[in-house]
Parts: sequence; structure tokens; C-alpha cells
Amino acid sequence: MKFIRIAALLLATALAAPAMAQNTNAEILLEKVKADKKLLIAKNMNLSEAEAKAFWPIYEAYQKDLDQINVRLGRAITAYAEAYKKGPLPNDVAMQLLDEALSIEEAETQLKRSYVPKLNAALPGAKTARYLQIENKIRALVRMELADNIPLVE
Repeated sequence: MKFIRIAALLLATALAAPAMAQNTNAEILLEKVKADKKLLIAKNMNLSEAEAKAFWPIYEAYQKDLDQINVRLGRAITAYAEAYKKGPLPNDVAMQLLDEALSIEEAETQLKRSYVPKLNAALPGAKTARYLQIENKIRALVRMELADNIPLVE
């Protein structure tokens, strides 16, 4: 569990500073986090050889789609940080940022829903649920880290 917290912290840091992605060191760090996440998933899924053969391409596709949501989240965090630095947020800006945050949450939920049939075609239902539980725990830790570091709207 300690590893998940470290990975979540690194991922949250990467999300909070999307400009860092252009930095080679940040790219290497992000790739390590992704590799470590994959290792964590592998250790906790207990996949048979046949399940693994079917699961890992779905996992990679899901991560690619999740990366798009992470980019949106990074942009929203950056937009909030820029607006926050200017002083109290005007109501219209606050509502635009809130709308984007809710849209990102909805997109993530829709992504999960869209992958359940794909996962169920490759895995038993319990392993599909287990995989999404692991993803949810990782995302919850990322959200916790972000929430801890992002100040409330003034």
C-alpha cells in the first residue's frame, strides 16, 4: 500500500504540473510510475496465462484512454492555479472550473463503464471487479493527494 501512495503522489505531481511532461526527467519519472502501476496490477490480479494474454491489451488501451482524462485534469488544475494566483475567483470562472471538474469525473465514470464489457470478455466478473477496485484505489489516492495540495476557492 505504501507503494501505491508513492505512485499516487508522483502521478498527482505530474498532473498538477502538465508543463513538466516536456521535461525529459519528468517523462522518465512518469514512465516509471506507469511501469510500477502495471507491476502492482500484475501482482494483485492473479491472472492465469490465458487471462493475462487477453487482459493486458485491454489494460494498455484503458491506460491510453485514461491518459486523455489525466491531461484534461492537469489542464483544469493548471487553469485553477492560474486563476487562484490572481486573487478571489470570479463566480463565472469558478463555475467554469467546477463544470470542467464534474465533466472530468463523468468522463472517467463513462470510461470505466465502457471497459466493463471488454474486461468481462477477457476475465471472470470477480476479476473485472477486482481490477476496477485496484484502479479506483489508485485514483482515490491521487485525488487525496491533489485535494491535500490544492487550496479551496476564495
